[in-house]
Amino acid sequence: MPTALGTIHAIALVTCFALLGTSRIGACIRWLSLQGIVLGLVALITHDDGLGLRVMSLAGGNIALKGVIFPWVLLRLRARTSYPREVEPFVGFVASILFGIVALGLSVWLALELKPALPHAPFLMLETAIFVISIGLFMIISRRSALMQVIGYLMLENGIFVFGVITVVETPLLVELGVLLDAFVAVFVMGIAIFHINREFGSMDVDQLRALRG
Repeated sequence: MPTALGTIHAIALVTCFALLGTSRIGACIRWLSLQGIVLGLVALITHDDGLGLRVMSLAGGNIALKGVIFPWVLLRLRARTSYPREVEPFVGFVASILFGIVALGLSVWLALELKPALPHAPFLMLETAIFVISIGLFMIISRRSALMQVIGYLMLENGIFVFGVITVVETPLLVELGVLLDAFVAVFVMGIAIFHINREFGSMDVDQLRALRG
């Protein structure tokens, strides 16, 4: 298990830094897909009570939605709305990478502080969850396009999922699947909104949309 968690930790870090430094939206969506698949495996690895129906359903639903369905929806949305290929961030890519390095250090520190209160949680996954959440929040506030902000939201949800899996000893399956359903509905609502806004105004630049207020 430590080797598998170490591999997941490394891939999660790579996907986060790739999303911070990638200038193509299509590549960002594919990195998000990889992250969703890899982090979905955490539920299978960290549970000591065997691969029961509950664990398999949770991991399978997470991988299917965040690793396959959501990225496919985002790629289709980008194609149908003639979305620009470039990310166009508020914060430059170099500054974003530097933020990622600082966030990684803070995530390690926070994980060390939380570890005594969560002795059963694997340290690597605890640090990974905090880091992915922080990068997701940063993506939401530092990117101009609404589509990239949806990607940030899904990263945030990935981090929350990992944190919940490793810290909550027992959660009813219905509650866990309900969280996935919330994410599913949220992405589709945001996708429909992006499609109609782009059709009406011809742009999804957040700055231009903000200028329409008032």
